[in-house]
Amino acid sequence: MRKILVVGAGQSGLQLALGLQSHGYEVTLMSNRTADEIRTGRVMSTQCMFHTALQHERDLQLDFWESQAPKIRGLGISVAVPGSHDPGPSQRAIDWLGRLDGFAQSVDQRVKMAGWMETFAQRGGQLVIHGVAVGDLDYFSRAYDLVLIAAGKGELVQMFGRDASRSPYSAPQRALSVAYVHGMAPRPEHPDTEAVRCNLVPGVGEMFIMPTVTTSGRADILFWEGIPGGPLDAFKDVKDPAEHLSLTLELMERFLPWEYARATKVELTDAGGTLAGRYAPTVRRPVGRLPGGGAVLGVADVVVANDPITGQGSNSASKCAASYLASILEHGDRPFDEAWMQQTFDRYWETARHVTKWTNTMLAPPPPHLLELLGAAGRHQRIADRFANCFDDPSDLENFFFDPDRNAAYLKEVAEAAGA
Repeated sequence: MRKILVVGAGQSGLQLALGLQSHGYEVTLMSNRTADEIRTGRVMSTQCMFHTALQHERDLQLDFWESQAPKIRGLGISVAVPGSHDPGPSQRAIDWLGRLDGFAQSVDQRVKMAGWMETFAQRGGQLVIHGVAVGDLDYFSRAYDLVLIAAGKGELVQMFGRDASRSPYSAPQRALSVAYVHGMAPRPEHPDTEAVRCNLVPGVGEMFIMPTVTTSGRADILFWEGIPGGPLDAFKDVKDPAEHLSLTLELMERFLPWEYARATKVELTDAGGTLAGRYAPTVRRPVGRLPGGGAVLGVADVVVANDPITGQGSNSASKCAASYLASILEHGDRPFDEAWMQQTFDRYWETARHVTKWTNTMLAPPPPHLLELLGAAGRHQRIADRFANCFDDPSDLENFFFDPDRNAAYLKEVAEAAGA
C-alpha cells in the first residue's frame, strides 16, 4: 500500500485525498483547522461549479449537497451604460441569459470542506490538524511515497517558483469583495431561472451574483471585482460585516441599479459571511525542492492561481484533482520522481492553460471583437448558450473567442443561419 501525504484541505486537496482513499492508498491529510473551525469560520471563497467539475464529485460519490444546492441553469451577461441610475433595461448596453447544457451548483466551502473532512476521517483516513512549515517537509518527503501541497496560501507556496512566461501580471488586477446574503429577489425577466449573473461596468470592474447553499440554507453571493484604485477598491479597511454589506449595496445602487433593485431586503447569512482581499494571478513551477533534497508536487492554485473573474477556481481545483488522481493510479508502483511530477502537471496544464488564457484576457480592457461577440449573443440565443457553456469547457473559446478572424467567421455563420 503506497503512502501519500496531502497538505491542505480545500477543494483539490480533499477531493484528491478522498479519491486516493477510495482506491486503497494509505492517505494522510493535514489541515491547519478542524472541520468545526472551518464550518463556523469566515467564508473562504466564491464558487460555482459547472457540469464537468460536479461530475468528478459524483464519480467519487461526494455530491452530498446536490439535492440542497440550487440548480443553476443559466449564465447571464449584462454590461452597464456608464453613469446610468435607472434600474430599467435601457441602462444595460448588453443583457442576455445563456442556457447551460448541464446545471451548475454552488456549495459554501465551509459546508463542503467540513463535511468532506469528516467523511475522510470516517472512512479511515489519517487526519492531522497541524500547520505545516517548509522545514517539516524534509521529514515527510522521506516518510511518504509522495507529498502533495494543496495549501494555496502561506510560505509553502513560496517553494514553487513563478513561471514568468505564463504569468503576465506581477500585481493584483482586481480588488475582491464578497458578501453572502439571504433575501435576494429573482431577476424579474427570468423569475423562475436560477442563474449566475455577470455584470460588467466598463473601466470600473465587475459584479457576480450566484445562488448558493450555505450553513443556513439557500443564499446568494454578491461578489465585486474592482479595478485597483477605482471606486470598487473600497473594502480594504472595512472590518465590520454590516459595514461591508452596506458598502456592497451602496456600490450596487450606484453602478448596477437593476441588481440593487432586487437586493433592497437582503441581510448577511452570518457574521462570517464577508470576505475581501486581492492577489496577483500567477502560474508557478510544479515541483518544490526541499532543503534536504526531496521534492513535493504542487496542486491546483498552488501552481495555477487565476483571478476569479471567470469563475474557474473551484472548477480548476476539481479538474486538477481528477487529473492528478488519474496520473497517480496509472503510475502504479514506480517512484514518484521529479520527471513524473512534471509530466503530471503538464497533463493538467493542457486543461488549465485555456482557463489562464481566458482569465488574463478578461482582466484586460476588451478588444472590439469581444464586445461585438457579447452584443451578438443578445440577438442570437445560440451564441449566448455557447458562451455560457464555455464556463464548463473553456477549451471551446479557442474556436471563436480569442482570434478576431475566427470570431468574425463564427458571427457570420450564425447570422447566415438565422437568416436562412
